Amino acid sequence: MENNRIEADPLTDFEVRQITLDGTTKRVYVSGKGPAVIVMAEMPGISPRIARFARWVRDAGFTVFMPSLFGPDGAVPSADEGAAVFRRACISFEFHALAGKGASPVTEWLRALARHAHEECGGEGVGAIGMCFTGNFALSMMLEPKVLAPVVAQPSLPLDDPEGIESSPEELAAVRQRLENEDLTVLAYRFEGDQICKAQRFAAYSKALGPNFMPRTLPDSAANASVDPFFEKHVPFPHSVFTQHLIDVAGEPTLQARDEILAFFEKRLSTKARTLS
Repeated sequence: MENNRIEADPLTDFEVRQITLDGTTKRVYVSGKGPAVIVMAEMPGISPRIARFARWVRDAGFTVFMPSLFGPDGAVPSADEGAAVFRRACISFEFHALAGKGASPVTEWLRALARHAHEECGGEGVGAIGMCFTGNFALSMMLEPKVLAPVVAQPSLPLDDPEGIESSPEELAAVRQRLENEDLTVLAYRFEGDQICKAQRFAAYSKALGPNFMPRTLPDSAANASVDPFFEKHVPFPHSVFTQHLIDVAGEPTLQARDEILAFFEKRLSTKARTLS
């Protein structure tokens, strides 16, 4: 178990950019060298634990692009503050929280960010990881050909349908075709007892995407029990594989999962790795 008394993170080791794409400007935190990986925060925003994960990606040899999509950047919101961020996101035009609406509109901007990042950083392509509220965004970003390494972590949308996927049938068919034609894979993670991202959702992903969707289900016993106030009150079960519920101790399943996706990014994005394979 880790100590949950984490202080706010000033994020001073990231370059803060205002990036305008398709007429929309968003704040993006950028750090590192090497192929680009887009790290999309879970609710309620870019917390210190999200930043810790982004630094792990950066230190593994990648340029991290971490867009600010909601919430206060670097903060540890109280339970009520985090809930307010969640409510605002649910009614925002940029996000589709409920079933039947397809992918969130913000994914179009994120695909443009992937193109921008690849132009800047080079490499074979771009990696993307979405978590919880943004979990399925990494899959939607595969409509951009430069996205080669998608990671879907505990995808929570749509909130009202445990078997639902926040993608239209047409989008899922296009992603599956890319997976099969280009021999790509989607890595996906959840905890067994997650009450937001349940087993039914991963079963739906497997049915829609086929064998190149590679799900990983971690036992609840692998989850860190010491979490930030928002999670302590509103998410009282194992959920956030790479942030809140990750245990940063050698041999822990969550740390092994982190290492697996870092190796996945290296395999898919590094020109050297692709040449050797």
